[in-house]
Parts: sequence; C-alpha cells; structure tokens
Amino acid sequence: MSDLHFSFWPKNHPKELEIPQTSIWQNILVTAERVPDKTFILYYDTPITFGEFKNECEDLAGYLHQDCSIKKGDRVLLFMQNCPQFLISYYAVLRINAVVVPINPMNLTLELEHYIKDCGSNTIVVSQELLPQVLPILSQKPRLLKHVIVSCYQDYLLRPTDLRLPEFLKTPKINLINERSSNPGLVLWQDALKSRITPPPHNWTPDDLCVMPYTSGTTGKPKGCMHTHQTVMSTILASEHWFNAKSEDIRLAVLPQFHVTGMQSGMNCPVFAGSTIVLLSRWDRELAAQCIQRYKVTSFSCIPTMVVDFLANPNLAQYDLSSLVRMNGGGTAMPQAIAQKLLEMGLTFIEGYGLSETIAPSHINPPHRAKKQCLGIPIYGVDSFIVDPITLERVPHGESGEIVISGPQVFKGYWNRPLDTEAALININGKIYLRTGDLAREDEDGYFFMVDRLKRMINASGYKVWPAEVELMLYRHPSIQEACVISTKDAYRGETVKALIVLKAEAKGRTKEEEIIHWCQQEMAAYKAPKLIEFVDNLPKSGSGKILWRQLQDVEISKNLPS
Repeated sequence: MSDLHFSFWPKNHPKELEIPQTSIWQNILVTAERVPDKTFILYYDTPITFGEFKNECEDLAGYLHQDCSIKKGDRVLLFMQNCPQFLISYYAVLRINAVVVPINPMNLTLELEHYIKDCGSNTIVVSQELLPQVLPILSQKPRLLKHVIVSCYQDYLLRPTDLRLPEFLKTPKINLINERSSNPGLVLWQDALKSRITPPPHNWTPDDLCVMPYTSGTTGKPKGCMHTHQTVMSTILASEHWFNAKSEDIRLAVLPQFHVTGMQSGMNCPVFAGSTIVLLSRWDRELAAQCIQRYKVTSFSCIPTMVVDFLANPNLAQYDLSSLVRMNGGGTAMPQAIAQKLLEMGLTFIEGYGLSETIAPSHINPPHRAKKQCLGIPIYGVDSFIVDPITLERVPHGESGEIVISGPQVFKGYWNRPLDTEAALININGKIYLRTGDLAREDEDGYFFMVDRLKRMINASGYKVWPAEVELMLYRHPSIQEACVISTKDAYRGETVKALIVLKAEAKGRTKEEEIIHWCQQEMAAYKAPKLIEFVDNLPKSGSGKILWRQLQDVEISKNLPS
C-alpha cells in the first residue's frame, strides 16, 4: 500500500475507522428516538419527521412479513423514482432482515423481468406510473410476482406548494379495481400501511446481506452486488467523517436513490446523522435552485452533468445560493471550465470515486486540498493501487493501469455468479482486491486520476485514445455544453475518433463542425483530435445521470454494418 497520500490526510482524522457492529435499521431507531419531531424529509414542501418515518417503516415491515411472507434473506424489489415511499420501503425491508433490490426506474418490462428472475424475488414495490411495466409480468405462467405494492405520489403531497412539480407527480391516485380482478396480489400503498401489523424481532448479524444494487450492465447483463450491513455502514461512516457532516446540515437529495451514490448520500447518511433532506423525484435545475434558496440547503451531492446543467440556467443569478458550503460527487471528471465557474461562486467541487461494488466511495479528494479532475485518495482503511491489467503487476507512479481496491466497503460477490465473482475478486500477495475495470494513474502525491473504462479504448492506427480524456479537453471549448466521444470505422486508421456535441444555447446555428475540428487539432495530439463532429440536441443519460456512451457507440456501429 502506498502511503504518499497520508501527507495530505484530513487533519485530526484517523487512518481507519472502527465500523459499528450494528444494522442499518438501527440507525433510524437511534435517530428517531433522539429527534422524533425533527423533519427528516421535505418533499415538495410536505414534511415528514424522523418519528413518522420510523413508524411507517414499522407498519410496512409488518405487512411485508405477514401478508407477503417475506422472511430473513428474501429479496424485495423497489421500482420507483425518488419519493418518500422508496425510503420507507428500503428501511421496512431492512426491519424484517430481508434484502433490498433497488431497480432503475428507466427499465422496461423485459429488463425488469431479468432482475426478478435473477434475484428470485416475488415481491415488488412500484410507483404508479411504472405499473404498466409490471402488469405484463403478472400475466405470465407460472407467476414470477405474487405481491405488488403500488405507491401513489399524491399520498405524500399533502401541503400546498408553489414549487414546480414534475408532470408525473400531478397524476391522480391510481385505481386498481380493474387490475385486481385478474391480479389479486396488487395492493395500494396506503392499504398496506393500514394493516398496522407488528413485525417480528429484528434479528440480524453485521455480515447479513441487506442491499443488492445491480451493476449498470455496460459489460454484459446487470449483476447483483451483494452488500452487507457492515459494507454499507463503512461508507456511511466514512462519508460523514470525511466531510465533518453535522446533524444541522440541510441536504439536497436529487441523485437517484436506486443508485449507490444517491442511496448513501441522500438517504443512509442523513438517517445516520439526523440531517434533513430536501427530496426531489427528478433533476430540475430551476427547482434545485429554488429549493436551495428556500430551505437554505448546505450540501448538494451531484454528478458533473447536473452541475453543467445547473450553471447553464440563465436564471441562476436570481437565486440566493449562499447557504451552500459543500458540493461533491463523481461519476465522471468535472470539466475544468465548470469547476472554475463554481470557484467563482465560492465553491470547490469535491470529486470522489466509487462503484456499485463498493457501495459508493472508496476514494475522495481531501476537502482542504482537492485536485481538479481527480478521483481523490483512498479513504479510511482502503488499500488501492494501479496494476497492469494483463499481468496484475503494480505499475510505477504516473503510468496508466487498472485500479484495484481492498477495503471494508468491498462487496461480497455477485449474486449467483461465482465465475464473475472469481474474476472480480483477486488475490494479490494474500489479500483480496476488487478489479474495477477502470483505468487510472496515480501521481506523485498518491492522488488517483481516471483515464477511462478498460473496454472503452479507441485504437486509432495503433494509438490508444481514451474518450474520457478527449471529452475533458472538449469541455474547455467555450461553445460546448456537453460532449461524448465514441469510435467510428475509418478505412485508413481502422478506428477514428468521433465527438457527439451539445452546443450551448448561444452557440447553436453560429458554431460549425469545422471550427470545432480545427480547435481540437490546435489543442490536442493529432491522433486524439476528433475527425468527425456531430451536433445533437441532447445526449442520452442513465437514471443516475451518466451519459450513455455505450448506447451511442452501438448506434454508430449499426450505421457501419453492411446493408
């Protein structure tokens, strides 16, 4: 393990943390007992206290145990946008010692069917607008799903608000009369809560599975990442200590909570700390600014694509954002021009790095010495370095290779996939490390810098081009709002570099493709510079806000197939 980064370690912080031997459910028990009347969730101006939240978790847990026969170790799917029901369901499942399986709400029926079959669950909690994706599965024989709890957003929109609501939140409460005749397992959320059944004792161990997020599937079918109370607790504790978080913090929770970063930063960490969250079901830059001003939000976990959009808001100067003291996140590197705009507002964006397999951060920049476009340094108890992806030998500082990680947050393997687990968790000198599939380099200070995904490299006439590196340079162009770099066929080079670009509003119709190409040739090595530019109105994004480069790459490949 390299110790270079310890020279820049946060002052008075230990190098390792002692992880409490408690369950995640116990965090809400402690907080609800300590501050029962404090507001936990502000959902479009409707407040929910910690005490109310804990009681509703207990009510749903009793229903899941008695009516759905959920027992210890069973998996329960959550298929919802961000909403109070997601958080309540999550903790209700933990209350009865079962396993949460959070699903991206962008999935369609066939994709959802994969998760149901793969994890072996027969129970799902689904928001009303996503029920049409579930109903076709209910008609299958034999039935994959036996119990479907349908949540309605209107159940938690109880106060008048002048906040701009997303259209899907305005939908009237669903009526299940017709569907129930052919699907008796359907029940409305409020009816499930009314049962008021006392759940069984909370019987658990730190090594019991508690949540199983699925990988994004960029290298094949999505796989379930098995996390225990102990692995989840480790990044809760690490994040709170790293940022010296306080119970007085007001946190904007807008990252999708099915995703590990949103799950930890917008739900599990605030429960642990006793902080209030301002919960948004979907990203909306105007609404985010309005809520920061109204509730004096102090911290905002997000991804760079959100920040790009946030700062592009022509109305931003109208809002008082002075309460913000922390913005942090990851997913992709923060473009230099965007980081500079934040600095001019008095904010340093603290970048970090984590995976579904590490239930969020394994590396974070020290707040007092953050580097730009940097993954950060290994956090408490993490041993991480760069290896040659072929030989698995450690490479010298400054050279690119694959990140490997050993630490308390590393998952226990992929659900029912022993061969994939064996490939991902490797033994180096008697210690188990996770192969991340991410290429990076470590500088002379022990900070990690992303190069790209191992399988995303473009081979242009034998030169290795890393799209993420080219994208960061493109963001320096004053006319470019977003960019995604992919490969395309080239008769001479085999592959060449293509950039899909969203122009800023003021540049549309005024900036030409040739101008961008010429600029690139002046700013980067010839083999890296995009040979083709395509202007697009927007770039497709995942539910967690990451640009779907593989989808764009697949479209490009299909264009080059023989007709």
